[in-house]
Amino acid sequence: MAESGTLPPGFGELEVLAVGTVLLVEALSGLSLNILTILSFCKTPELRTPSHLLVLSLALADTGISLNALVAATSSLLRRWPYGSEGCQAHGFQGFATALASICSSAAIAWGRYHHFCTRSRLDWNTAVSLVLFVWLSSAFWAALPLLGWGHYDYEPLGTCCTLDYSRGDRNFTSFLFTMAFFNFLLPLFITVVSYRLMEQKLGKTSRPPVNTVLPARTLLLGWGPYALLYLYATIADATSLSPKLQMVPALIAKTMPTVNAVNYALGSEMVHRGIWQCLSPQRRERSREQ
Repeated sequence: MAESGTLPPGFGELEVLAVGTVLLVEALSGLSLNILTILSFCKTPELRTPSHLLVLSLALADTGISLNALVAATSSLLRRWPYGSEGCQAHGFQGFATALASICSSAAIAWGRYHHFCTRSRLDWNTAVSLVLFVWLSSAFWAALPLLGWGHYDYEPLGTCCTLDYSRGDRNFTSFLFTMAFFNFLLPLFITVVSYRLMEQKLGKTSRPPVNTVLPARTLLLGWGPYALLYLYATIADATSLSPKLQMVPALIAKTMPTVNAVNYALGSEMVHRGIWQCLSPQRRERSREQ
């Protein structure tokens, strides 16, 4: 961790400023879009459906990621971590839990869309609420394990944010990584790909699928794949041998996911888009109520 007034190893003054600025832009962008999405759900009765509850879960998770990025951006611009070791553990837990919830919520949306468009029964509230509870309880469970000794949270190479410690590469880290990655990355990715693939096969014969069936899986892979590759590399080699700047790239890419998800799932949905517009235009909302 860099002390106040000193630069972390491998970074220059301009590079630290650049990382902090990028994190700040990502945080503010993700926060603004996802908070608007959440407000639209709260203020638009048409969005209060079981299917849209899954999108709300994703927006809440991405808001958490953006808040995590905001803390990292502030610390980066200060060039130090001001919250101590306990703050690092809390920051790592919160970031890891919301990241897992975001990934699993994306998979839940994919399954929900398949269920909605490809079966004769609509998604009911009991199923949707159960899915959301499972996603968040499971994410909190896996994020808590490093606090209990299976895995470990530590500072990123920049020293101003915290994540799962991959520098050790020992049996403890390897066993946690492979188990966690299977249930929280590979399985959600598989569910996402299969759900949209089945939608293409079933709906493509008669009409065009009502949602984009390619983009969600690609964004999930491109957004979180670099972290997965870094962690995988740490199991077979010394990850600290990589350039500190290169080690920061996966974190910067992952912090773009709240913005990407908001554009894909919220702004890409006509109903959610209309709800966001109504939140921004009070007069229009009043006209809709009168109608």
